[in-house]
Amino acid sequence: MSSPFDADGLRPRVQKAVDDFIAGQRDILDGVGDDLDPLVEAVSDLLSGGKRLRPAFCWWGYRGAGGADTEEALRAAAALEFLQACALIHDDVMDGSDTRRGMPSAHHRFAMLHRGSEWLGSPEAFGVGAAILLGDLCLSWADELLLTSGVPAAQLDAAKRVYDEMRTELMAGQYLDLLEQARGGGSVERAMRVVRFKSAKYTIERPLHMGAALAGGGADVMAAYSGYGLPLGEAFQLRDDVLGVFGDPSETGKPAGDDLREGKRTVLIATAMDRATPAQAAQIRRHLGDPGLDATGVALLREVISETGALDHAEQLIASLTDQALASLDSVELQAPAREVLTGLAYAATRRSV
Repeated sequence: MSSPFDADGLRPRVQKAVDDFIAGQRDILDGVGDDLDPLVEAVSDLLSGGKRLRPAFCWWGYRGAGGADTEEALRAAAALEFLQACALIHDDVMDGSDTRRGMPSAHHRFAMLHRGSEWLGSPEAFGVGAAILLGDLCLSWADELLLTSGVPAAQLDAAKRVYDEMRTELMAGQYLDLLEQARGGGSVERAMRVVRFKSAKYTIERPLHMGAALAGGGADVMAAYSGYGLPLGEAFQLRDDVLGVFGDPSETGKPAGDDLREGKRTVLIATAMDRATPAQAAQIRRHLGDPGLDATGVALLREVISETGALDHAEQLIASLTDQALASLDSVELQAPAREVLTGLAYAATRRSV
């Protein structure tokens, strides 16, 4: 297996499920008019390629709980790609991000369309409005793909209960993230609460639970998936936070230090502030959240984060959480090859460069 993401041929199968669904929606929107083409193209571009992380955890949660390899279950897992698209589009609006995966973010893309077409009004306001609607459309499509996946009713009802709770937790986590930005950040504990609800549960634990529900998995499987998914999800987000500051733009698809310009109040930043000298804390307060932060400012903040030991602490925490997650897999009997793939996914999620 060259990559855990390629087991069961998952990535191209998810891509096909996504493309087939979008093609059906395109037919509906074509009936409204050609003006809707940019919406469909924006979703198609955003969902073209990628690791398919959430469908992967859903699928292997399903397979590990004894689920058979069926296209119906595959479509149910693929629905999470549209939920992720909604989250990314709206997150970029809230953060004011101009890029996503090396391409213009949705609101920036539609602002450029407005500007290039010389329409009336503010291009930026049009872009934000279009992106909000596009995210809402993706949320609706996620529901539709899941509910029309063809999974038997009893398993679908069980999975839908997990899915509903996951969406609520995601929106709660997004709000907590906004709240931390407005408050100017705070304790490491508060930053970790954002990590748990905005990322850890949504990215790994709940997709695993959803997959287990699709397979009729019992309480022992659900508990083991929580023991694996929560710490791994936290480690995943901590890796994301490190990449947001220290990542290579050619690999991350975002400008160097973009999280610093956006002023994200991450665990990395909270740890640095907690350990900083008064002079170092003043530097962080001065530069964090400056939209015009240049390469010199990025380098300065990187140096402060490293000197406070926040970067080393994050790396140690990532390793510890990953070990904790993997240990939980030993607490339950999983169908082969799920244990091997979930182990591979744990390393792929926490040792990635993008």
